Amino acid sequence: MGNFIGWLGALLLIFLAGFGLTQWLDLPFGNFIDWVIGASIFVWLIIIVTVPWNVYFQSKAVLNQAEISKDKGIAVDENQLPYVRSLAQKSLGLAIALHVISAIALYVLASSGVGTIGYVGAIAALMLTILRPAISAYEYIAQRLRLISQQIDYPREDVMELRQRFINLEESVRQINEQLSTENPYSWVTKYEQFADETRKDLSRLGANVEDLRATNDRDHDRLARESRQAIAQLSADSQFLEQVREIIRFFKSA
Repeated sequence: MGNFIGWLGALLLIFLAGFGLTQWLDLPFGNFIDWVIGASIFVWLIIIVTVPWNVYFQSKAVLNQAEISKDKGIAVDENQLPYVRSLAQKSLGLAIALHVISAIALYVLASSGVGTIGYVGAIAALMLTILRPAISAYEYIAQRLRLISQQIDYPREDVMELRQRFINLEESVRQINEQLSTENPYSWVTKYEQFADETRKDLSRLGANVEDLRATNDRDHDRLARESRQAIAQLSADSQFLEQVREIIRFFKSA
């Protein structure tokens, strides 16, 4: 809507500039009423040439695309197609009716002597009734040819298969991202970090146990060394006692 208002504003400026220039140059291009009628006719012809015909040809394009999809086995919402067909028929009838009514109205306007430009507008309305569909038909044929060329180069089955592969790749990438995310408590990264933490704790416990075993082993060695020295010392004392007993026995024998 904003673009349309801006377009009308630009057209108004062009109209005023053209009328002022012709008056300043004193050119015989009609009075102000003729210019107003001409601008109004121009705007009206643009509207009736653009709006209903665009709706008609867009509806036909949708129907054609639906037929192609059905031929390819692609599901189409059949409930929407009757509305599109009805819209195409109504827009075509409206476009032709607007052209005919506009031509008659402009001819009557010119015949009444309000403005001679009405004859030109009536002729333009009738010519555009044929010219606009011809231009759109050419565009439609060109679009169909481009579509056929694209279907030859890139068949719809291949496009659908590529789309499905792309969707599968997106899903795979999403799953990999979830498995690599540290925010996911069940991801590979989170499980690896948990395993690494548990492994470090186990290694710390094993290191502490090794230190405890080393300290216990050192204490046991010291105890065994002391007991060995004590046993050796006891054996030395016992051997000395036995030697003294033998000396006493020898003394009594010799006496």
